[in-house]
Amino acid sequence: MGIFKRLKTITMAEINEGLDRIEDPIAMLNEYSREMENEIAKGQKALAAQIFTEKKQEALISETKALVEKRTRQTKLAINQEEEAMAKLAIQEKLTGEKQLSLYQEQFESIKKQTQILLEKLEQLMETYQYMQQKKILLASRANVARSIKQIQKSTVSVQTDSIARGIARAEDRILLMEAEVQSGQQFYAPLAQYHSLDEHSISDEAVNSEYEKLKNEKEGILS
Repeated sequence: MGIFKRLKTITMAEINEGLDRIEDPIAMLNEYSREMENEIAKGQKALAAQIFTEKKQEALISETKALVEKRTRQTKLAINQEEEAMAKLAIQEKLTGEKQLSLYQEQFESIKKQTQILLEKLEQLMETYQYMQQKKILLASRANVARSIKQIQKSTVSVQTDSIARGIARAEDRILLMEAEVQSGQQFYAPLAQYHSLDEHSISDEAVNSEYEKLKNEKEGILS
């Protein structure tokens, strides 16, 4: 086999092996599991970031509330001390803080809704993943049974029935030949056996002479 032909054979084998892996249902299910695991990991990471944002917003709200309360106290103190400029400055910062606090609280509510949506989606994804894992076990079992049956069928189909038939015919011919040899041997040895049998029971000269004398005496008796 030439080097180029060998390379072509190796390449085709690798391609076919790759196609078999692609068409393998178990490999497909495992790939889907990995994809879903990656999605779950992304969802968990996003949820962690969302919770972190929510906590930061809570801290910002707490800080702003504390600032508004502080400016409120300063405003009251400045008024009591009749420090108008100081009181107005504290009021301005207090109003700005309240405005920021309102905005931060609206943002916080929006962030909490986003967190809840993300949490629900992640829970759904986890439920789907668990269902798919259970389904994968069942499908893997069915695939293994189907693969075993397919292999058995493939082995059965691959049996060379023509070769077996020819082998049976050769065996039958051999048996017929053996039977013919036995039969021809019987036909050959039977006459010989009969010949030997006759030879063993051949008439002796003594018996012939005795029978001759007997018949001769009977004849002489009749004539006399």
